[in-house]
Amino acid sequence: MVEAHSQKQQIQQVVYRILDANLDRAREGLRIIEEWCRFGLNDADLAEACKHLRQEVSKWHTAQIRAARDTPGDPGTDLTHPQEEQRSSITSLLQANFCRVQEALRVLEEYGKLHDGNMGKAFKQMRYQVYTLESTLMGYQRHQLLWRSRLYLVTSPVDNLLETVAASLKGGLTLLQYREKTADDLIRLEKARKLRQLCHDYGALFIINDRVDLALAVDADGVHLGQQDMPIGVARQLLGPQRLIGRSTTNPQEMQGAITEGADYIGVGPVYETPTKVGKAAAGLDYVSYAATNCSIPWFAIGGIDAGNINDVMDAGAQRVAVVRSLMQAEQPTLVTQYFISQLYRK
Repeated sequence: MVEAHSQKQQIQQVVYRILDANLDRAREGLRIIEEWCRFGLNDADLAEACKHLRQEVSKWHTAQIRAARDTPGDPGTDLTHPQEEQRSSITSLLQANFCRVQEALRVLEEYGKLHDGNMGKAFKQMRYQVYTLESTLMGYQRHQLLWRSRLYLVTSPVDNLLETVAASLKGGLTLLQYREKTADDLIRLEKARKLRQLCHDYGALFIINDRVDLALAVDADGVHLGQQDMPIGVARQLLGPQRLIGRSTTNPQEMQGAITEGADYIGVGPVYETPTKVGKAAAGLDYVSYAATNCSIPWFAIGGIDAGNINDVMDAGAQRVAVVRSLMQAEQPTLVTQYFISQLYRK
């Protein structure tokens, strides 16, 4: 009988140690996320949501649980992974800490049931709150980066696709669209995954042209739709509220339609005739000037824009441009990217 009681006490101490470690882990992760909401985004509501969750976690961190801590005897303190030693961007830092918090809350939910009948329920609810917070914050991050982005690279099929994109990202590119109309889906899926990882590593947004299913499959930041593609409302139902949806427009009517439908950004063009849009007449600089006066969401002038005419496009009112050939066919994509960005931030 005494032995059984002693064994029960030992198990209880182990449970307390598990709870202690994961309560610490959840609080630390939430604090890291909270600091970005507070100082990086200056968003009081998001910071308060993090603080509230952190305080809810703290209520369960009792002296009884803390007393079970045995840091010198914990073999996990020396365990590490190379990915923990570096963070390539704010996005990767936030995602890593959301994962950390969610894993800790799941452990607390399960082991908490052995400690207190209400603990499992409480941490289950908190875990769902963190999922919602992650969705909101990552969507906020995407929209913030979209507004800050001045240069948008739309890919074309080239042999050195990954190298060109990597060089452009190195030059400061923050917004990429993968566009390939004729390749097999398996090839597109493989390329999209690699491009998404590249963008993730550099803290850039990754958009898929046309294909909502492909965007979901690779966890892209959004999708870009043409006038003949599915309605924005349908795409929004499939993608959720936090991903970005862009729409190509060629005239004021299409622009207003895209805004009404809920597009996050639009393409304005083609400004000049381009082989990318075979048979489509140029919209010209007049449409650029119209967008500059009337468009309430981020917009990118697109179509035949290069180093020789970008200043004319900017003089017409453009602050953001999308390019294809002038970067995809560039001998030195990094330098060309830097040039475009320097010009776009000149005004």
